[in-house]
Amino acid sequence: MYGVDTNILVRFFTQDDLKQARMADKFILQHCANEGAAFINCIVLCELVWVLESGYKYKREQIAQTLEQLLRVKQFHIENISAVQHAVMRYKNVGTDFADALIAEINSEYSCEYTVSFDKKSIRDKLFIAVEDLL
Repeated sequence: MYGVDTNILVRFFTQDDLKQARMADKFILQHCANEGAAFINCIVLCELVWVLESGYKYKREQIAQTLEQLLRVKQFHIENISAVQHAVMRYKNVGTDFADALIAEINSEYSCEYTVSFDKKSIRDKLFIAVEDLL
């Protein structure tokens, strides 16, 4: 199994640098043919969303589709896939930032009642609570 870095996924999805995109495509075709042959961790997914939002100006819908497509690829083993799937749904439907949604989902899986935050946008999500509400 190989761990996949963010830049491989960015080249694969954007095809913006033809030389690197071809190499990313070739790596995936040659080395990720078997189920679970490539590992994608949560940090890579957060970076991918950030790069697509900030660097490529992808819309939330495009990014959600990209993540959903990634989750369907059997050759990719996604770290904490259930939390990632739920985070994608929160990102897509609730409007929570992807990284924040993933943080809250992982916390929830560890039996956290809420994720405590100062982030005004995040606390609109039912998995978050404002720190001042607890004081």
